[in-house]
Amino acid sequence: MTTTTTMTAVNPRAARRPTGGGQDAVGRGPREGVIPRTAAFIVMGVFTLYFLTPIWWLLIASTKDRGDLFSTNPLWFADFRFFENVGALVAYRDGVYLRWLLNSLLYAGVGAVVATLLASMCGYALAKYRFPGRETLFNVVLGGVLVPATALALPLFLLFSQVQLTNTFWAVFLPSIVSPFGVYLSRVFAEASVPDELLEASRLDGAGEVRTFFTVSIRLMFPALVTVFLFQFVSIWNNFFLPLIMLRSEELFPVTYGLYAWNSTINQFPELRTFVLVGSLLSIVPLIITFLLLQRYWRTGLGTGALK
Repeated sequence: MTTTTTMTAVNPRAARRPTGGGQDAVGRGPREGVIPRTAAFIVMGVFTLYFLTPIWWLLIASTKDRGDLFSTNPLWFADFRFFENVGALVAYRDGVYLRWLLNSLLYAGVGAVVATLLASMCGYALAKYRFPGRETLFNVVLGGVLVPATALALPLFLLFSQVQLTNTFWAVFLPSIVSPFGVYLSRVFAEASVPDELLEASRLDGAGEVRTFFTVSIRLMFPALVTVFLFQFVSIWNNFFLPLIMLRSEELFPVTYGLYAWNSTINQFPELRTFVLVGSLLSIVPLIITFLLLQRYWRTGLGTGALK
């Protein structure tokens, strides 16, 4: 012990020497070799190119007119006409694209808020209350994560047709407010972040269960709720099969289904090709803005969910 202390005092580098198990004495992780590090950078670079190249092509294509779209370099600019294309898109058929964009914001924004609230209440109840069948109920909810949304679309259509709700706003909105993954994440986060002692103290102060949830627990669960909101928002925004089955009126289309309808008639109306490209680029802007605004919270929520 005395010898080790003396060596550290004489030579500070001795404190950073590996002490065993491949880790430094100061707590840094194991050093990676050159080959694994290079391989990791190559893999990350390939995947980055794979995901960013289509977005770059879409951005470039949105700045060109129909004549330059296939006659110029597909990955670089030609005659810049982005703002003219956006103006033509917005003015086409009395602004039907803006109507689809507003519908998507309603379906995804309001639906994600309601789904997050319901999932948080369900997950909190499963985490903090003891009642018969609790684990069975949680396992059933967890099984819902494994069921693809496309498998539920046709049964939902038959149910909604029985109550005359097909081709209405509710035919897309109501199925969107159910989030089994949100229930799972809310339960995990409630168990980790809401102490039982704090709930007991709130009850002793005279607060009811509902008041305790909305004034105490929901604040502690906020990072997880942001994560649930983001997952549900993206899921509803990209939902295609459910609107395809449920909706017939163009005024109710979300932007994804509306762009698909335009793309299906490009052979008859070639001018729609530019509108589909520009509309596709604009449709991802709300997703990017939402992620950038909430990134500080969803990273915390995902990290906690992964640890548990």
